[in-house]
Amino acid sequence: MEITFRMVLASLLLCFFIGGYVVESEKVYYTNHQEMMGVQPHSKISMHEIELEVHAEASVNATPRLLGLKGQSSEWITVTFKHPHPTADDWVAVFSPATFNASTYKPTLPTFDPKYLIPLLVTAPIKYKFVNKSNPDYINTGFGSLKFRLINQRYDFAFGLFSGGLDKPKLMATSNNISFANPKSPLYPRLALGKAWDEMTVTWTSDYDINEAIPFVQWGLAGESQTRSPAGTLTFTQTSMCGPPARTAGWREPGFFHTSFLKNLWPNQKYTYKLGHKLTDGTYVWSKLYSFTAPPYPGQNSLQRVIIFGDTGKAERAGSNEYMNFQPGSLNTTDTLAKDVANYDIVFHIGDLSYASGFLSQWDHFTEMIEPIASAVPYMVASGNHERDWPNSGSFYATQDSGGECGVPAETMFYVPAENRPNYWYSADYGMFHFCIGDSEHDWREGTEQYKFIEKCFATADRQKQPWLIFATHRVLGYSSNDWYAQLGSFEEPMGRSSLQKLWQKYRVDIAYYGHVHNYERTCPIYENICVNSALTHFSGLWNGTIHVVVGGGGTWKPASKIHKPKTSWSLYKDFDFGFVKMTAFNHTVLLFEYKKSSDGNVYDSFTITRDYMDVLACTIDSCAPVTLAT
Repeated sequence: MEITFRMVLASLLLCFFIGGYVVESEKVYYTNHQEMMGVQPHSKISMHEIELEVHAEASVNATPRLLGLKGQSSEWITVTFKHPHPTADDWVAVFSPATFNASTYKPTLPTFDPKYLIPLLVTAPIKYKFVNKSNPDYINTGFGSLKFRLINQRYDFAFGLFSGGLDKPKLMATSNNISFANPKSPLYPRLALGKAWDEMTVTWTSDYDINEAIPFVQWGLAGESQTRSPAGTLTFTQTSMCGPPARTAGWREPGFFHTSFLKNLWPNQKYTYKLGHKLTDGTYVWSKLYSFTAPPYPGQNSLQRVIIFGDTGKAERAGSNEYMNFQPGSLNTTDTLAKDVANYDIVFHIGDLSYASGFLSQWDHFTEMIEPIASAVPYMVASGNHERDWPNSGSFYATQDSGGECGVPAETMFYVPAENRPNYWYSADYGMFHFCIGDSEHDWREGTEQYKFIEKCFATADRQKQPWLIFATHRVLGYSSNDWYAQLGSFEEPMGRSSLQKLWQKYRVDIAYYGHVHNYERTCPIYENICVNSALTHFSGLWNGTIHVVVGGGGTWKPASKIHKPKTSWSLYKDFDFGFVKMTAFNHTVLLFEYKKSSDGNVYDSFTITRDYMDVLACTIDSCAPVTLAT
């Protein structure tokens, strides 16, 4: 039985007792959590309190009704409304799908608490706005209009006009339905390095299951004949989520994720590609045309440029309360990088990607936001607490930061060349760089599987061919003078570097990167809390310590009261703005490091490293290989 948006909201009252407990517990969690990490605005809406008060004189209308007629994946919508008794806390929200299935959900995992398995009959809106912010005369006239930007998310949309604020919402009117002309279209490609140096992977989202269409990529050298490579298809279900809100009010069907492996690439050559689906009737559905440049051969001596940042999230271009003042810098970061995409070769986003926090509709908005970047250069990701952490789910930390996602959406939507994607650690070669990406949400301490991987990754770096050895993970396993770390007295994640610092020293890691702390900080080359090099902006000669960099200012919320107050001898530069790092390897002996602000793309901190191969081989403190006196 299919029932309308209006009927669903009315029938919500029938499940108040059970559904209200789940949502209310989510609301308590997020309210407590805001002191540390800000508030996911969807969690502010008391969906279980909704009352149906449809009024004959209230109305909502949305235009245009059919979107994407020219193949667009996003369009601006005008929503007009009237309310017979307007108030300052009236708001308009968009829901998708516009109709809901009323069938009963049958639990398949009896070990879970039943209250998590009983669904609500209405889910959280995709976005919402308070009407009086853009309509100064609304209180007097009851009339107004708002602009919303909708993206293709596979299903149709409907708007609702609410009174009563977020705590006691009352539905006054619902709109006509809006849909995209091709809702199943292949969208939002994400490139990533494969396991071989001459391989590129392409992952994208559609609403075509394998029994409806065959997914593939048509690709080849730019201007030459094209070939086709098949793609595998994955998805995940509500039972894959570990808890609320991902398993309850935040759940939304995610669509299907297709990954194709483009192999035997010629180094540094430009390729074009299109995403395709062959339907059962023999017709084809295509994406627009994209392009990328193939990776260099490992050790190749050429200009190579790398972008690194963490903790971005996503913001709404229309100013909707998707994430009101929660990720204000994410658009600056992605827009600045999108404009400059021709001047770098690969991106590493080291955790806390979308901050969906269990509201799954937000992942579509994140992949749409990064598409200009991720469709053109490899977009390599790491796991953060807001992707992975959930109690009793195997994460090292028992927090609820993932909102019940427990890593499943990120692991399914983004390919990484890991042996086991739930263990989000992997190595990657890009020309003269060798990257070892850790997963700080799983145990990294000595004796663990991850520790063994990290040591092997460091040990297998050929420093003659790949002189630049880089470690990156989400939490600060190295050094940060963040207030919270300073209060612990260690200036690190608890137990962070006790096991790893001897590996950094033994294998002469050049730079270690972290997110999690939402700002920028750079240390001197350091070992056991002591600067081992007095230089500030140019490091040359013998390698003697790893430089640690916090680059968690990708765009998410910044607590103004939590800026670094302690002064440490090893912290050379701090910045509390939004920004990212760019590394440029000119050759095997010269590396340029630049910290840029997202607001203008200008450089605010930089240093260079000039080093010969013998400087890496030479003995330094706690990094000397055994020697013999034999002749």
